[in-house]
Amino acid sequence: MANTKSAEKRARQNAARTSRNRVYRSSARTAVKKARLAIESGDPNALELVRNAERVLARAANKCAIHQNSAARRTGRLMIMLNKSQAAA
Repeated sequence: MANTKSAEKRARQNAARTSRNRVYRSSARTAVKKARLAIESGDPNALELVRNAERVLARAANKCAIHQNSAARRTGRLMIMLNKSQAAA
């Protein structure tokens, strides 16, 4: 529990930011999961889903819901998976 006015305000701000960022984080997780499942199953729409995941991750990073490096890392891993699956096919 916050003891000072500034700590109470900081707690309110953190709660507001957390609820705002949750939307972007969860949508990024969903997009990445859909893309990963499409790649693993050999879905022909995998490229489109990976591009969508890339957009959603970039948006989450721009909104500071996730770190820029985290978004880049996840995008890179998706691209590596996609390229491997396309090379194997």
